[in-house]
Amino acid sequence: MSTDRRAQIVTGAIELIATRGIRALTHRALDTQLALPAGSTSYYFRTRRALIEAVADGITTRSRADFVAAQDESSADPEDLTRVARAESASRPMDPVQVAHDIATWLDQLLVHRRNELIARHALIIEVLSDPELHGRLAGSLFSLDRATDLFSALGAAEPREWAHDFLALLEGLVFDRFAGLRAGTAGTVDQLARPLTDFLTSGQSRQPNSE
Repeated sequence: MSTDRRAQIVTGAIELIATRGIRALTHRALDTQLALPAGSTSYYFRTRRALIEAVADGITTRSRADFVAAQDESSADPEDLTRVARAESASRPMDPVQVAHDIATWLDQLLVHRRNELIARHALIIEVLSDPELHGRLAGSLFSLDRATDLFSALGAAEPREWAHDFLALLEGLVFDRFAGLRAGTAGTVDQLARPLTDFLTSGQSRQPNSE
């Protein structure tokens, strides 16, 4: 019951932030939204920081669960690209166009099924800028820098870690554009997401990051 109640509160916190904004996140508001006895949220999460930590952990856990599920279906999850990259680099050059399409497909599903998580995560990242430890946990809760580095190593990038950092910045921008930017509320497509990914991955095979 304790684990279920904690998960219920974390889900409720994500929904509350996504629908009412970061200022609405209070223990009392969560008790009311979830129809819990007064004091329930503070019993499980004594402070606001503890609640935000739980949200960060919840998003990370969901991302890892999606990764496991994707392994049984396709290579569409960027977290799964480590295995694909190593296998392909050992036998033949990777196809950046196909890799970009796979990642775009995963991003599209992310935007459809986890939109509220994306909104809540972005709001919280700004909220905790002055807390480096918590900010780092939230910033790394969705995309994996290590696996992106593996991808660019397989592509033959001269500085795969730098390329990985830039690539995650691109992913963050594409996601933000679709849930809160100029394209928010419009019907995006996988091909639309894949175009800039293809350009970046293709250039990663032959140029240094941030070079002209």
